[in-house]
Amino acid sequence: MARLETRIGQLCLKNPVIAAPAEHMIADGGIRAAIEAGAGAVVMKSTNESAAAKAQLRAAEYVALDAHWSPVPWGPQADPATMILSRSGLHPLGFEDWLAQCVAHDKIAREHDCLLVPSLILADLEQAIGMALAVQEAGLRVLEFNIGTPYAREAAEGAVTTETVSARVAMLTSALTERLEIPVWVKLTGQSNDVPQLARAAIEGGAQSVIVAGRLLGMLPDLTTQEPMLGTSGGFGGFWNLPLTCHWLALCRAAIGPGAALIGINGITGGHDIARAMLAGASATGLASAIMLRGFDVIEESIETLDSYCQAKGMAVADLIGRAADARKTFAEMPELEAHWQQFVPPQSR
Repeated sequence: MARLETRIGQLCLKNPVIAAPAEHMIADGGIRAAIEAGAGAVVMKSTNESAAAKAQLRAAEYVALDAHWSPVPWGPQADPATMILSRSGLHPLGFEDWLAQCVAHDKIAREHDCLLVPSLILADLEQAIGMALAVQEAGLRVLEFNIGTPYAREAAEGAVTTETVSARVAMLTSALTERLEIPVWVKLTGQSNDVPQLARAAIEGGAQSVIVAGRLLGMLPDLTTQEPMLGTSGGFGGFWNLPLTCHWLALCRAAIGPGAALIGINGITGGHDIARAMLAGASATGLASAIMLRGFDVIEESIETLDSYCQAKGMAVADLIGRAADARKTFAEMPELEAHWQQFVPPQSR
């Protein structure tokens, strides 16, 4: 399927489907299942040096919700529109064992023309640099540097970080890229009023790609108990986030130009959503919640759907990148429509 090939900086992926990190990417079986399902890249569940961040996994909870905010069963029968509220934590293994797992699965990934991506979440910068150098020395081909986790304000102090200031993003990115020869992909938060400036700072700091953008925090009261569902706030994701992701992708493309690769994440449930994210400017897209909820068949289904879409349009995926973003107008550029608003209000309001 040559039409599905895409580039992320200096790296070529056989397709733009990235199995993004979550709990289903902890055990060996899950990592291998994502590779064998045909993903272009597979991202390992993230780690850092923080014991508190690992402890967070032991207290993690998850609930799948329908459009009425009612819990629904987890599994392959779930509607793609199902939303997820959760608290998460980092990979339970110590760094050396995590790195050995990365190396073992990188070998499997290479056999399947798949890119294995180790992921580090920032806690302490010097520790992150040391771990990043170890990743490179182990022969791994790329590094995801996650500075956009949604949990920093809720987690134990120093466990993870959510970077929202451009100067910090530039400094942190430069600190890694100046020491590493392998490409660095920087994952950014969506909890910012100016994601494009964060993206520009990361690219100027030497990142070969930015991942746009990390989940948002949400809190949902339970009408029965009248307490917060899951007891606290959590990362909230689902299909509803796709327009937000596409908006940030389009604005990031405008800010940093078409030459820098963007990776879209959040709100992507299948192949048609991948096409939408690519039209908004992504060169590849990550799926995490959809796979964790409905299983690894989502990867194969997404690839098949995307391929069918491209065949029907007579296009390669590379031809999709940014077409909608580049056609996007500002409000001021849109034509006036005489009394058009009256068609969208109750009769009494006209």
